[in-house]
Amino acid sequence: MFTLSILLVVCFGLWLTAAVIGAVFKVTFALIGGIFSIIGAAFGLLFGGLALLLIAPIVLFSLLPVLLPLALVIGVVWLIARASRHHAPTAHTQAH
Repeated sequence: MFTLSILLVVCFGLWLTAAVIGAVFKVTFALIGGIFSIIGAAFGLLFGGLALLLIAPIVLFSLLPVLLPLALVIGVVWLIARASRHHAPTAHTQAH
């Protein structure tokens, strides 16, 4: 019985040692992977922003034939709405 308990303690000790080593590797690689993920996200934002700066004017110019008539209609509606409002007369007072 004593031999069996010594064998059990040795096996449990080996299992615990392997589990601790595995946990250390897991935490280490998780930290390294997190750092690479942050660096990759930063590069993605940088290159995505640069691509947006390069592509946005081209997209706006390509949408100009669609947006220009819409802008003209909005402008005409705004002018009609502005012209139809009645402005209250303002009293001009001069301070001496």
